[in-house]
Amino acid sequence: MPAKTSDTAEIAEDDIATVAAETAKSARRVVAAYATDADECRMLLSMLGISPDVV
Repeated sequence: MPAKTSDTAEIAEDDIATVAAETAKSARRVVAAYATDADECRMLLSMLGISPDVV
């Protein structure tokens, strides 16, 4: 069965969950390890919503 796709799908605020700080930190390390360069790493972190906070 093909995946359901839609251009009009919206995500409700209630459907978005925040991740624990330690989980996000671990995920950042994994992404950084597998990214081919810094730009790809930034893009993937942003897409996952786990970009490090910029001070």
